[in-house]
Amino acid sequence: MMKTSKALWLIVPAAGRGTRMAAQRPKQYLPLAGRTVLSCTLARLHEVFPEARLCVCLDDTDTWFDPAAVPFTDWRRITGGPERVDSVMLALDAIADEAEDDDLVVVHDAARPCVRSDDLQRLKAVLATEPVGAVLAAPVADTMKRADANERIRHTESRDHLWHALTPQGFRYRLLHDALTYALRSGVPVTDDASAIEAMGHSPQLVSGGRDNLKITHPDDLMLAELVLAAQAESYRK
Repeated sequence: MMKTSKALWLIVPAAGRGTRMAAQRPKQYLPLAGRTVLSCTLARLHEVFPEARLCVCLDDTDTWFDPAAVPFTDWRRITGGPERVDSVMLALDAIADEAEDDDLVVVHDAARPCVRSDDLQRLKAVLATEPVGAVLAAPVADTMKRADANERIRHTESRDHLWHALTPQGFRYRLLHDALTYALRSGVPVTDDASAIEAMGHSPQLVSGGRDNLKITHPDDLMLAELVLAAQAESYRK
């Protein structure tokens, strides 16, 4: 059984510009429930990981970031990269002299402010003894179609054992660092952190999470996130 790590590191990549939102500011700074998207995300993470050592990955030219919106005691600003994987790698390199090989590193998208606290608690419990790592995910419910090059249906995919990968995703420091290093050097596509771990021959644990853990990508997502947060708040009051 894997021992509990000495430290818990939390990496939040937030260096993107959110061009698909067609807004005047990066999507992580758009207003949401009286805060910004990033502020909502950090607040939700702090509910379950208050002891975490936070790395917020930001663009060097970012003038929107407000340090006062960070609820963590131990945190630092890291220069992010052009892609999400670059930001995570830069954060891992920045803490290399402090992190132990078996420290837990939890990575969460800045644009996922609706992740449920109980899902975070469940993931945290699994990661305490999981040697490979774990990923919040949701079983696929929709009918899945495989398209051809002309966007015509080629066939219907079976939904059996198909999951939507969400975040957070957590792994031990050394394994994640080695996996991302290998993927970047080998040209392996890294669509999420787990894909790099998989490329090393490992199989992370799936932890079932709520479908309302949406990622804000398009303008309609912001309105939906507002509704989700309001519904979650109402359910907590009951």
